[in-house]
Amino acid sequence: MSDTDGSDSGAGGRTRDGPRDRSQEIADLERLADLMDSRFRVPGTDIRFGLDAVLGLVPGVGDGLISLPGVYIIVRAHRMGAPFLLLSRMALNLAIDLVVGAIPLLGDLFDIGFRANRRNVALLRRHFSRAASPEMSSRT
Repeated sequence: MSDTDGSDSGAGGRTRDGPRDRSQEIADLERLADLMDSRFRVPGTDIRFGLDAVLGLVPGVGDGLISLPGVYIIVRAHRMGAPFLLLSRMALNLAIDLVVGAIPLLGDLFDIGFRANRRNVALLRRHFSRAASPEMSSRT
């Protein structure tokens, strides 16, 4: 008999669409972080920026909008099983980006260099690669 109510079986690492590979989840988050923090390049330079810096130029609304992808990254990290301390550090990075980013012009320059979303995804990748290392060595 099949389950037609669409509920999840409660197994770890499952989404509504079924099991997902953790590295694929992180790759998806890296694409989002790239879009927000470093997708574009100032011609003739190595300076990269993303939608975070562009939307931050819009007074009031821009700073609120740019925090949403950062919150999404933290929520996904939580669903992947990231520990509280890591989630707290990610939230602090996002808060710093939001507070300093709200300062006109100076905040936009800060956004180009700080790149909170890329920092957070790098922290997440580093955590799970470290967590996987002892598992892999114990299997051999």
